[in-house]
Amino acid sequence: MPTLRADLGALLATSLVLHCSLAAALAAQSESTIHPPAPARPVVQAARAEGVLKLDGRLDEEAWSKAVPVTGFTQHEPFEGKPATERTEVRILFDAQALYIGARLYDSDPAGIVHGEVRRDADLKDQDAFVVMLDTFLDRQNGFIFGTTPAGIEHDGQVTKEGEGGFGGPMGTGPGASGQTGSANLNWDGTWKVATAVDSAGWTAEFRIPFETLRYAGGKSQRWGLNLVRFIRRKNEEDFWSPVGRIYSIYRISQAGTLEAVEPPSQRVARVTPYALGSLHRDFVNGTPTDAAAEFGADAKLGITPSLTLDLTYNTDFAQVEVDEQQINLTRFNLFFPEKRPFFLENAGTFSVGTPESVELFFSRRIGIGAGTREVPILGGGRVTGKLAGFTLGLLDIQTEQVRVLDSTLVPPDNFAVVRVLRELPHRSRIGAIAVSRLNTDSTGDYNLTVGADGRLGLGERVSIDGYAAHTETPDRAGASNSWSLAGTYVTRQWELGAALRQVDADFNPEVGFLERPAFRFYNFRILRHLRTPQLAWFREARPHITFRQYDEVNGDPQSRLLHIDTHFLLANGSFFEAPGLNFIRERLPQEFDIAPGVQLQPGTYDWFEWQMNYNTNLSAPFSVGGKASLGEFYTGHHAALLANFTARPNHKTQAQLRLNYENVHLAEGNFVRRLIGLRVAYAFTPSVFLQSLTQYNNQSHSLSANIRFGWLGPAGTGLFVVFNEGRRTGAHPRALDRAVVVKFTRQFDLGG
Repeated sequence: MPTLRADLGALLATSLVLHCSLAAALAAQSESTIHPPAPARPVVQAARAEGVLKLDGRLDEEAWSKAVPVTGFTQHEPFEGKPATERTEVRILFDAQALYIGARLYDSDPAGIVHGEVRRDADLKDQDAFVVMLDTFLDRQNGFIFGTTPAGIEHDGQVTKEGEGGFGGPMGTGPGASGQTGSANLNWDGTWKVATAVDSAGWTAEFRIPFETLRYAGGKSQRWGLNLVRFIRRKNEEDFWSPVGRIYSIYRISQAGTLEAVEPPSQRVARVTPYALGSLHRDFVNGTPTDAAAEFGADAKLGITPSLTLDLTYNTDFAQVEVDEQQINLTRFNLFFPEKRPFFLENAGTFSVGTPESVELFFSRRIGIGAGTREVPILGGGRVTGKLAGFTLGLLDIQTEQVRVLDSTLVPPDNFAVVRVLRELPHRSRIGAIAVSRLNTDSTGDYNLTVGADGRLGLGERVSIDGYAAHTETPDRAGASNSWSLAGTYVTRQWELGAALRQVDADFNPEVGFLERPAFRFYNFRILRHLRTPQLAWFREARPHITFRQYDEVNGDPQSRLLHIDTHFLLANGSFFEAPGLNFIRERLPQEFDIAPGVQLQPGTYDWFEWQMNYNTNLSAPFSVGGKASLGEFYTGHHAALLANFTARPNHKTQAQLRLNYENVHLAEGNFVRRLIGLRVAYAFTPSVFLQSLTQYNNQSHSLSANIRFGWLGPAGTGLFVVFNEGRRTGAHPRALDRAVVVKFTRQFDLGG
């Protein structure tokens, strides 16, 4: 062991010298560190539309010509602050029902326009695109995102807390563009329309965003936060109307401009969305015959005030939602799977408290999804979200059914409730509180309660301090049951620094939340340098950085440690790689760990070193590859790992992606291999009609599964869906597990007139 530690020490010293030398060499060529003065935030006035606007993407109605054009876009990438290389003109109109945004995106090389995928919510940075951000309460922290591409797709989302979740997540992510986490909910689907057209001068986009889709304060003439962004993919260029620091994105709402003279109506939204579903299901494990079923249910959205909305749901169903992507787990801790169900995605950021993917006081997947991803029927519930007397308010109440198999109760009937209050303060600051409960409605002695408070203090544009404190109550847990966190970041164009300290007591038990691991004290530090070389046309940026993460028991005994050193290299065409990535790892096992069948690691402290590389080619190209590779020691032996995603887009309607995850582990206690293969194929007939499939094979869980979905979309993700699911067991005794076919139709009715 002393020899190993000496070798690791020498390697650490050598790697630090190499990375520091590289940083010094690039810094000698990098751009000046002088910060330009903060620009005055631009202002534009909306104009009332005269006559009828036909949504065809051509902007040829007379009303458009009378609106004052928004111009003066500047580069965000690659050369922050310089004029955009292509001209962009935007006009903004409104009538009694909707806000209209028309964009003329001139292009000197129309043949070079990257049309991109014909798929709702596709990644806009992989294609030419135009994006609108609306901060309808002008609180400079929260907003709506609407975007499109030359292919005419709908891309929308909700942003809360400027899209930041704080520093110190489980993967060591940090603030800013290179590691932002948090509350940008791009899975939200609103009711709006867009049309585009491509011509010899470039392309155009025409948005119609109903006021009913937005929430806003009272008053006739209003001021909203606004930003407009254009992506020119062949140049890997991003242009902003209201300049935002290069280390941030459009989510930096505090740096947005202002839209004036908008006159939204005081009418309140009233929509009902019923659904009808028919299904055939065969359970091969229990040997039951094919079960045919029909179900009905509905959601409703009612405006209490223009700024406060009530959502109701009855017999909630999520049959159209894509299945989870499987993961390989070689740790002792929990895997995180994101929420995908539409009802819980809307306004999800309002209820977000804690550190994403580490300690989340409310995690909506705990509702309606039981052990082993078993579906737990939701009888119904309601949610109130919005603004009231200057506070952001969130109320949620959901009732689930009892789940029984034969005469045994697997899941009791539970009531879930959440109360959230948040107050946005000046200078990117805020303070809030939350209460989350689960109550077995058949047994009042079976309950769980979580209460917490959180806040952020913004100091200028560079410093943010985040913190929270929480407590849980569970009848059978009498020990310490608290959790707290304090994290801070310092972010400039050249530097990113982050530090975090977090603790979770042994009996802290947020049953309606998420914990990556139980009972720990966590320390995290990260320093990253942005190095630009504008004189190298093919090279964009280098990011040498060091990350340190350590988990201890609450009593101070060690759990896990990681020292990560590497440099990211970003090329002008969007390609990326890191090399060399060096990981110095420690794991302490307090008890035996069955890492694989027949392979048991003994209690003790293990130190090892591994090489790591992340990479991707130009993701906008017809064919691309990206992923991660690692090689090195592992507990009592060594391992080699590869994650590769091969993506093919032969045309703008077709996409196929092959995901390979391979782990080859050799230990003194035994050897094993883990394989996870996923194949995703999608074809879009139009932006609203698609056929998608996801097939996955996992030798860790001995499973083979297929999910095929046909969708004909209407407003806000409604429409016709046909879904096929099949699960099979592989290995020594292969067999079918279950098979289902579901047809679901849902339609939105606007009762607001």
